[in-house]
Amino acid sequence: MTLAQVFKAYDVRQTYPTPLNEDLGYKIGRATAQWFKKQGDTAGKTFLTTHDHRPSAPSMQQAFIDGVLAEGIDVVNFGLADTSFLYFAIPHTPGAIGGVQCTASHNPIEYIGYKLSGDGAKPIGRDTGLADIQALAEALGDDKPEPTGTLTTADLWDEYINHIRGFMSPLPRPLKVYVDASNGCATAMVPKVFDGIANLTVIKENFEFTDQWVHEPNPLVAENMQPTIDGVKKHNCDLGACFDGDADRCMLVDNQGHIIGCDHLTAWLAGHFAEEDKIAGKPLSLVYDLRSSKVVEETILALGGKPVMSKVGHVNMKANLREADAIFGGELSGHFYFRNNAYADSGAITLAVALTVLAQGSASLADQIAPFRKYPQSGEINFVAEDKAGIMQGLKDEYGPAADSVLELDGVTLDCFKSKGWWFNVRASNTEPLLRLNAEAKDDATLKALLDELTPKLGEVDHGH
Repeated sequence: MTLAQVFKAYDVRQTYPTPLNEDLGYKIGRATAQWFKKQGDTAGKTFLTTHDHRPSAPSMQQAFIDGVLAEGIDVVNFGLADTSFLYFAIPHTPGAIGGVQCTASHNPIEYIGYKLSGDGAKPIGRDTGLADIQALAEALGDDKPEPTGTLTTADLWDEYINHIRGFMSPLPRPLKVYVDASNGCATAMVPKVFDGIANLTVIKENFEFTDQWVHEPNPLVAENMQPTIDGVKKHNCDLGACFDGDADRCMLVDNQGHIIGCDHLTAWLAGHFAEEDKIAGKPLSLVYDLRSSKVVEETILALGGKPVMSKVGHVNMKANLREADAIFGGELSGHFYFRNNAYADSGAITLAVALTVLAQGSASLADQIAPFRKYPQSGEINFVAEDKAGIMQGLKDEYGPAADSVLELDGVTLDCFKSKGWWFNVRASNTEPLLRLNAEAKDDATLKALLDELTPKLGEVDHGH
């Protein structure tokens, strides 16, 4: 067993208790504290922590806490909460240097892990400290020093509820929303935040903390969205929402039971945030995932804003939001980011804003989203490929000379939308011999022709991802 097995690009995550267990959790806690001490003086400062709903989470959180205390840093434990609660708590707790959420997000129940944040809720990924923390953990022996830090508990729920509701306007018409909590952190959060709001009826599904989850808490998998789709239709709802395990993501379903693509959702919400920046007298910038539909860039430009294209991944999205001081950003994975939320993602705020925008118009959600479902898309298709770099270079050589633009921000994006009516991005998986294709065209026939042409060049379709 090595620590390399549990450290990923953006967090620590693996199956419990092998290879990730309390012994490793303790070492990772100590290493994290050592890393923070290298960043600056930690005297009188605190490190914050929360945990999710998994059976292994409380003991794995405690192991991490014990490691931090052993290095002499004080810890404040907020208990069970969604990941976005921690993102809120860090900038709203005086003296907080950062924090950890003990979670495995959307993974199956046998997984556990740690999501680390620095001051101001800045994410700690491989290139921003996680690799250094791994090295520090690997250098530790099996000794367990006497703890010199102190542990306290705290409660910020009232402030957090007010924060999320601050993104909502009073609803001018009645709305009924169906929410699937996926037996996860939304089970605790949604009733606190959304119950009792005037003109809002919330129908709840999978709101029990149980070791037998109804489905995996991953709304990106279509079958996990089926309860939301069925619930919207059964109860004649205006909107459906499915949260992932740690509730930092929220996927939406329209009143007809159709899943809304997160790029279409980004475009739909862009006007709301453009109006906010206009009122505040600020220049508009919006960040979007490079796999997004062309309609996102078109919408931002039509609003007089600056479109900021980002590499995939929350660390990259948050860095781009901070750099551009962008009010809002959307990623295809269901993460939505907000300047007034420490540039961090929040499933709860996504739902709050969606309810606000929907209620302000008289049309149904399906009708409001329809103009943004403009171009046919392939969705993400994975291909088994050993020579990932070679294949991407071949595509660049073949299509690059005649392309409107060639972008190598994340893999290779070959854009021929103006000249030929299509674009595509191919990027390599960080961890597997896979290439990931996303393509879009002006019409179905053009998309089919493009996919027929591209597919043989990329290898065998991988149906398992």
